[in-house]
Amino acid sequence: MNKPKMATEKGVPSNSRVLMLLGQLERMNGEVMLKDVETARQVTAKILHLIQTQEKSGKEVMSKGSSGMEVILSSLENSRDVQTTLNIMYILSELLTIGRGRRVGVFVSKGGTGVLFQILISASNELPPSEELMLQLHSLLAKVGPKDRKFGVKARLSGALNITVNVIKHNLQNTKLLLPCLQVLRVYSTNSVNAISLGKCGVMELIFKIVGPYSKKNTSLFKIALDALGALLKSKTNARRLVDSGHVSVLLTLYLDWHRNDTRHRCVLIRKGLLVCLRNITNIKLGRKAFLEADGMRILYNSSTECLPVRTLDPLVNTSSLVMRKCFPKNRLPLHTIKSAFHFQLPHVPPGGPVAQLYSQPSGVDDVADESDNEEPEAETDTENDEDDKDQCNLNDDIETDLNKLHPKRTIGRPFEELKIYQKFFSELSEDFQGYSFESSKSSFTTSSAHLFSSLSARFTRPVVVPAAQESPKQIPGSEVICNSVKEHQSLASPSPTGSQTPLDLNSIDLSKGKDKKENVSIPAADGHSAPPPFCSSPSQGPLIEQELSHPLECVSLEDKGSQNTEAGSEKVKHEGSPVNNLRQIQSPLILGGFPIRRAGGGGSNVGSECGSEGAEDEGGEGAVLEVPDTALLLPLHDPDLYVEMVKGTQSVPHYAEVAYPDYFGHVPPVFKEPLLERVHGVQRSKIFQDIERLIHPNDILDKVVYDIAHPSPVIEENSESLKFNSQFESGNLRKAVQVRKYEYDLVLNADINSNHYHQWFYFEVSGMRVGVTYRFNIINCEKSNSQFNYGMQVLMYSVQEAIGGRPCWVRTGTDICYYKNHFARSSIATGGQKGKSYYTLTFSINFSHKDDVCYFAYHYPYTYSTLKMHLSKLEAMRTPQIYLRQDVLCETLGGNTCPLLTITAMPESKSSDHICQFRNRPLIFLSARVHPGETNASWVMKGTLEFLMGTSPLAVSLREAYIFKIVPMLNPDGVINGNHRCSLSGEDLNRQWQNPNLELHPTIYHTKSLLQYLAYIQRAPLVFCDYHGHSRKKNVFMYGCSVKETVWQSNISATSSDLQEDLGYRTLPKILSQIAPAFSMASSSFVVERSKESTARVVVWREIGVKRSYTMESTLCGCDQGKYKGLQIGTRELEEMGAQFCVALLRLKRLTGNRNHQHLLDLETDIIGTHSKPVSSCTTTYVLEEDEPSFLEEIDYSAESNDDDAEPESDFCGDVQENFDQLSDSENNHRD
Repeated sequence: MNKPKMATEKGVPSNSRVLMLLGQLERMNGEVMLKDVETARQVTAKILHLIQTQEKSGKEVMSKGSSGMEVILSSLENSRDVQTTLNIMYILSELLTIGRGRRVGVFVSKGGTGVLFQILISASNELPPSEELMLQLHSLLAKVGPKDRKFGVKARLSGALNITVNVIKHNLQNTKLLLPCLQVLRVYSTNSVNAISLGKCGVMELIFKIVGPYSKKNTSLFKIALDALGALLKSKTNARRLVDSGHVSVLLTLYLDWHRNDTRHRCVLIRKGLLVCLRNITNIKLGRKAFLEADGMRILYNSSTECLPVRTLDPLVNTSSLVMRKCFPKNRLPLHTIKSAFHFQLPHVPPGGPVAQLYSQPSGVDDVADESDNEEPEAETDTENDEDDKDQCNLNDDIETDLNKLHPKRTIGRPFEELKIYQKFFSELSEDFQGYSFESSKSSFTTSSAHLFSSLSARFTRPVVVPAAQESPKQIPGSEVICNSVKEHQSLASPSPTGSQTPLDLNSIDLSKGKDKKENVSIPAADGHSAPPPFCSSPSQGPLIEQELSHPLECVSLEDKGSQNTEAGSEKVKHEGSPVNNLRQIQSPLILGGFPIRRAGGGGSNVGSECGSEGAEDEGGEGAVLEVPDTALLLPLHDPDLYVEMVKGTQSVPHYAEVAYPDYFGHVPPVFKEPLLERVHGVQRSKIFQDIERLIHPNDILDKVVYDIAHPSPVIEENSESLKFNSQFESGNLRKAVQVRKYEYDLVLNADINSNHYHQWFYFEVSGMRVGVTYRFNIINCEKSNSQFNYGMQVLMYSVQEAIGGRPCWVRTGTDICYYKNHFARSSIATGGQKGKSYYTLTFSINFSHKDDVCYFAYHYPYTYSTLKMHLSKLEAMRTPQIYLRQDVLCETLGGNTCPLLTITAMPESKSSDHICQFRNRPLIFLSARVHPGETNASWVMKGTLEFLMGTSPLAVSLREAYIFKIVPMLNPDGVINGNHRCSLSGEDLNRQWQNPNLELHPTIYHTKSLLQYLAYIQRAPLVFCDYHGHSRKKNVFMYGCSVKETVWQSNISATSSDLQEDLGYRTLPKILSQIAPAFSMASSSFVVERSKESTARVVVWREIGVKRSYTMESTLCGCDQGKYKGLQIGTRELEEMGAQFCVALLRLKRLTGNRNHQHLLDLETDIIGTHSKPVSSCTTTYVLEEDEPSFLEEIDYSAESNDDDAEPESDFCGDVQENFDQLSDSENNHRD
């Protein structure tokens, strides 16, 4: 026998039987095969036998380097004998069945698909065509098709579509042949052009002849037929054709029949196939209409309800849910307009943008919903490379690619004559201290602070008259009396001999339990003195006795009834098990002259049935006395009376006349851990089904408006069982509450003033509740497509009864929490012209612990503008002679509120020229916060920063001696006051106005930028600029910075090495934070410059002022997925700790930059290379590295989250900085136990 010429792989024996036969077959190709038909049959039969009986034979044919596949395909192409062709088909079937992924790929790469189509065309010309050949051809095509990306195009160009359709038409009773033909048909239909062509040929009608009612026979055929039909119906043209032919009701009837008869759930795939067809049909408006007319909602709802108990039927329930949600008729929000309920007339309207459109909108235009549910364009185009299009993903087109913009250049853009007026805010740079006695009291450098609150009392004709606390107040030496109308209460720890006052160090609380089972808490303050214990304790520490109430628990009212105020006595009441022994008595309601009362529905309830109230005769009376814990003993920066006084000077658009209890009492962080909520399986699905019930059983829906901020009069009866709502207080946001079922309420949030969107922040009061009842709340006009509420975040609740019982805490609460797209339509006016958009629902359930309690719910821990003013006043009282503190009024806002500016540093050691020179030449740190009102966590971080800076610890002293701090703690007071989420009263996002701020519309940004421009002009640009923010869609705390090099690496910019020259110092501060702050994540940080962020503070300060360390520090609203706090929701203690850790990092930065540590810069370079060696998604997004969660998929029930980001390993932080910082962070474990 002659040696075969075909190539063999090294290691494969050259005398292998199968290879010898393939060599013989190769020699027969061409005319020899046509002449010697019998030999060709025998050789192919022998090869088939070897491959069937010997596994190694198949491996030899498909081995790398072997030309066996080419020989087989060449023989198939040249064969004219049916039996020889069948033998080769059997060989290919055997080869491609095992290891089909790689082997099919080899087959396709060798041109096998084209050969099969060629054989199919040839076979179809035979009369009659060979049934066995058609069967094998279609079986092979079904295996090959999914792996060949050009399969649909090849089939159409070769004419194979019509052949397959004809085979199906003539063999409707031949199940064996129908099965592979339908499989191939399904693959054909993945190409949209093919799908339209097949639809025109009547293929869908053919499939309905195959699919029938429930039967135990031919189930595989039914399944494949439905798969093919589902693929065809992805074409909207085919979907419309099927609707016109009346087949929607047929599909529903078939599904119901299979559902009823498949009692043992053996045909789930067939039922799923029918649902997929319905899903694709309902992608068009005509399909949704036909579905509703055929009573599809009721059919799917009832069948899905029966499937719920069986976990294996989840795919059916999920698909049914998706179909019903799509077909649920679009509802309009229960509003007459989506504009804010409050109106503020701007001094002038911007020339363009959303605000201009809002003002130019004609009256009478329906801006809540569009006239019709416009469906998407249905034009089909010949996209032959659909799969290619899906795979192509361009680089992020939001990344800045202009190198001229990427290189920061100081462009002040204003003459110095305009900026000279800002010199008054930098008196510390020219102060000579010659008239200052360094032994004098601390009041010498607080004179500027009087301007901050000078206009408060003058605006009102009558002062607040509030009963005194039970103990006589002690005058704080050297402190200024800012609010003369408030009688001072003891709220700070005993002063040290130097007169200094220190804040409560929340990170050094040590809990211990005494023999008498009472809590003994030692709280060392920064100056060595002890502070009182906190209120909140673990539930396991025993219940605390609740304080009796003698009046309705409503918002603290500011209505003036001064004649009924009475002084509280000095009675001391001992509460067993409670950490609070000191009580204060306040008049209820509190009184403020000059304010009109505004009560809009809700608020207040009668408490007493479960609290043992002894003052029933005074219930509801105007002069009732309320005994509450004196929170000032625990919160040195909180004074309820001072807070009320500050509220009097706060100007709101709605003229709020009430104070929310949480803001009055204050908040003491709970000492117990609050883990991320574990998501219950199927929770989203169950909530959606409850929503669908509204359409199925409309008579069960109450649809009763119980609160409407637009109507000042109460909208519910006094004795009604409905909950009462209220949001008419500072930072409150709830526009409307609708009772839909006995214990379920739809809540609508108010848009930002001068806007028609930005619905996210909420803060409202609920009262009149029952115990033992599960209430469901649905916030129905959320706008973001996903939320951390799907990944463990809970809402916050504050119970007044708990606060009066000694636990004034905001706590994470709520069960069955999820966030999903709802059936309320968004108008194109609110979406920038896009039609067909829907709102999203945040839903949560609550079981209240106290009957007729008053509870407050909030998106995040509230921090009002009045709270800031109170804290600044208290901080001033903490100043020691060694601290230089000045409070200035930067400007007045649109709403008439002052924007404070703080200067903090250390006093010079003496009047000597050296010490004065050192004082003036300290580097500047510029900090700001709360430009977005809904990001309240930024204010809590700022509070931690301010308290640390004003502390007496060695680190704080060193920090003040190292830097001059200029701080704007609240850039958007008006937005905070009026309950906005993102905008100021101008209706614009202030953090997008930094490039060209308007003096009248954006005064705080205009003047803050002017301060920085002045510093740049006098060559004193800040060493660090940091704007504190909150992030709603990511976990942890992280930073955004600016880097030319990292931006270029994330884009396709061609840049030279000189273009990439950059000081790596921008990474130093976040790197330090990643080492010392457990909540900080370097992996989540990004230093890419994006076009959409070019008007933000971070980019403008970097680009125009020339500050290379210009950052946005983002704090999560949810919790952490790494570090010490992994798996926990974030609280105010952690946020304040982060503010303190930022200060410690600045001190470390000073030491590193002072030492010119070149090795440190090399380490940073290594970090950058390590970071960018990781694969980074190149898909187009709005934010680079923005999302760390799975994408929002409607049909998938959220049950887990991704933790793909690898946390950067922590390195040792040497020296006394680490030692001191451990006292700030490590003791946290004691708090949370």
